Parts: sequence; C-alpha cells; structure tokens
Amino acid sequence: MLETLRQPIETGEIMVARANAHIRYPCRFLLIAAANPCKCGYMSDPARACAKVPICGEDYFGRISGPLMDRFDLRVEVPPVAYTDLDLPSSGDSSAAVAARVQAARNVQTARFKDAPDTRVNADMEGSLLEQVAAPDPEGRALLIKVAERFGLSARGYHRVLRVARTIADLDNSATVRLPHIAEAVSYRLAVGAKN
Repeated sequence: MLETLRQPIETGEIMVARANAHIRYPCRFLLIAAANPCKCGYMSDPARACAKVPICGEDYFGRISGPLMDRFDLRVEVPPVAYTDLDLPSSGDSSAAVAARVQAARNVQTARFKDAPDTRVNADMEGSLLEQVAAPDPEGRALLIKVAERFGLSARGYHRVLRVARTIADLDNSATVRLPHIAEAVSYRLAVGAKN
C-alpha cells in the first residue's frame, strides 16, 4: 500500500488505469509521516526496550522500501522528552516569528519562479533550473560530493539535498547556498534509522 505513494510523490500526478482508459489527475501534496523507532517503541530506552534491540528497529524500518524512503526530504529523530523538562519554560522562537520567516522565504521563491510556469517552490525545481538556483559554493559542493560518495546517495537524494539546502538558505536570507546550508540539509537526509 505504501508503495503506491511513490509515483504521486515524484511526479505530482496520480494515474487511474482502467481497461479502456488511463486518466491522470493532479496530486501535489505535502506528506508528513511519523514512525516509532521499532515495534515496541522503546529502542532508545534500555530499561524498557524489548530483547530484540537493535534488530527489531532494523526490521521495523525495513518495511519501508529504499525507493520510498528516498523520496522523503527531511528525516528528523525526535527523542523522548524527560519528565524534568516538561515544566521548563518554552525556549526558541515564537510560532509567529517562525511563520514570518517562512512567509518571507515563500515570497522569495514566488519572486524567483515568477517566469517559470511549472515551478512554484524550491521543491519543484528540476534540471538546469535546479543547478542554476541551488548551486552551492565550492565548500558546500565538496561536502555534498563527499557525503554522496561515502553514504551512497542516489541521484534523487543528491538533488533533494540541493532543494532542501536552497530552502534553508532562503530561510537564512542568503542569496547563495553555502556550506552550512548543505551541512544542515545533509543532516536531515542521514537521520538515524533512515535509508539514504
């Protein structure tokens, strides 16, 4: 069932095939998924984990195919919150500040792609447009190539890192994609328990 998501994620279309017709429908969506680290959910807690750790985690994530996982741009591990941290005052930016930063980045992308009819946001970039807009600085490119070789990034994964890095640069109000943007994008790609 999960494998049926591969085509819509990649192409933004879904095709319904019947005996006498094939019909394509637009299907652009933002997929957000969540999973426990393993079947019991306690892999990171030695006191509560089952006896099959860490193999149970590998088996659990093994149910998601490499080609499907390759289509996820961001992979973030969220550790459990300690009880002592629940009463701490909130830290970091307010939701309003984050929303303003996101809107500013979206405005930059709207202006950037005003003459590109099939491209609305960085995630839509393909081919020469991707190379032109998301080309990293020499240090960033060197890091990305090193990571691609070491961890066996697919071509799809390589391009997705570039798109995410361009978005991180937009959020940073940077005209160019630099080494820190590539490093952050790579960190989301190589999260624990995720396939490349």
